Amino acid sequence: MTYKEAGVDLEAADRFVELLKGLSSRTHKPWVLHGVGGFSSLVSIPPGFRRPLLAAATDGVGTKLKVAFAMDRYDTVGVDLVAMCLNDLLTIGARPLFFLDYFATGKLAPERDRALMEGIVRGCQEADCPLVGGETAEMPGFYLEGEFDLAGFAVGVVEEERVVDGRGIRPGDRIVGLASRGLHSNGFSLVRRALLEGMGLELEQWIEELGRPLGEELLEPTKIYVRTVLGLLEEFPVKGMAHITGGGLPGNISRVLPEGCKAVIDRGSWTPQPIFGLIQRAGVPEEEMWRTFNMGVGFVMICDGDVAQGLVEEASRRGEEAFLMGEVREGKGVVLEG
Repeated sequence: MTYKEAGVDLEAADRFVELLKGLSSRTHKPWVLHGVGGFSSLVSIPPGFRRPLLAAATDGVGTKLKVAFAMDRYDTVGVDLVAMCLNDLLTIGARPLFFLDYFATGKLAPERDRALMEGIVRGCQEADCPLVGGETAEMPGFYLEGEFDLAGFAVGVVEEERVVDGRGIRPGDRIVGLASRGLHSNGFSLVRRALLEGMGLELEQWIEELGRPLGEELLEPTKIYVRTVLGLLEEFPVKGMAHITGGGLPGNISRVLPEGCKAVIDRGSWTPQPIFGLIQRAGVPEEEMWRTFNMGVGFVMICDGDVAQGLVEEASRRGEEAFLMGEVREGKGVVLEG
């Protein structure tokens, strides 16, 4: 009896590692000393930092993977994996230093797995972040046929004096939103129940208000804000930032507010993408929508009122859809108005 007969093909795994070496090399930077292929990777701190601090984050793609399985399409969820980790790092002003992935499946599938890894590489290139390694686990009998799971791990670096932690936020500050691409990678258990079970829609079905099939909309990858936001931080004194994921605007903005401050959000200052209206019509209450989804805002920046308009204009010049969406007042929590 052999390992291969038990369902684990070591030769296929070796071929996959060789593929990863080639793909990941596209993302490498001078500070990557040793990448994919060894027992661990070796990375140095880039030059120019006086008191560098390391930041770390980990995340997954969640049940959005179920949509990828059903669509048999895997070229976008790798981007999601990178985005969910690196956007979190970004909230304290950290520059991505490196990224690793964990990929576990019942059986390796070359075409599927290459598409998946090319998505991860594309996300790393978009964020200017090296992919330095990871783990591929073939686990027969553990996952349903054709399914897999993903996890991402990222480390960044930030100058100690430039950490953005929200402590300087004061009443009178303004809140700037950067638009999302739609759902990103949160709330898909509710999305699938509302649209596929509740409304009986099919992933291949053309939805007029979306202008494309439902499955394509649902697999739209999470936007990566790294290049834009790091550029903005070079020009503007930003006090606090939030990546809008599970918990929506109320749950995530509240994480960066100091004691005695509340965020007042004007919901009329931007227009959520049509997918959110479709989900709400399926029977999801408005309050549940706002505490589950990003509702069209993927990233939030809080700054002094006298620089907020300039920040919006510069973000727009860099290709983002940016808008003033609220202000900080005395109080507690997050209030949605309009």
